[in-house]
Amino acid sequence: MVTDHIRYDILAQSALRGVVRTVLADAAKKGLPGDHHFKITFATTAPGVRLSDRMRAQYPRDMTIVLQHQFWDLAVTEQAFEVGLSFGGVPERVVVPFEAITAFYDPSVQFGFQFETVEGDADEGDAEAAAVNHPEPAVARPAVVASKPDAQQDTAPEEPKPDGAGGGEVVRLDRFRKK
Repeated sequence: MVTDHIRYDILAQSALRGVVRTVLADAAKKGLPGDHHFKITFATTAPGVRLSDRMRAQYPRDMTIVLQHQFWDLAVTEQAFEVGLSFGGVPERVVVPFEAITAFYDPSVQFGFQFETVEGDADEGDAEAAAVNHPEPAVARPAVVASKPDAQQDTAPEEPKPDGAGGGEVVRLDRFRKK
């Protein structure tokens, strides 16, 4: 297997997280345009995530928040975003580093990013041994979720299927066109 010394997976991950950062920064300044709204899933155990103990107990692994009608004080920095939300009528402040995000989805245009966790530098045959002997932080491999132009599509992105080889599935755009 060829070794990727440039680490395109990390570069693509960073670029897609930059898209999320830009979109949230625009929403913080100008509000949400049109029918746009965001579903953001993140790992609640990731470093830098701030949640109340009540929310952490309810969502011990991951959590999805929706930025649509009832959110306030959205603030975006280079590393994270912070927002006020109501959970069961109780106001909460949530801080989410961009590195903790595992999925971003805008249902109004059926477009999003899914970050799949994979091992960083381990070769195919050595992945399991590397995880045991030299644990490394997981690297997310982004997959762009394409959309059908009709209203029959689900409102959530499809989960990319891991292929074990570190590459993504190539999808022809013709697959999404009406016939």
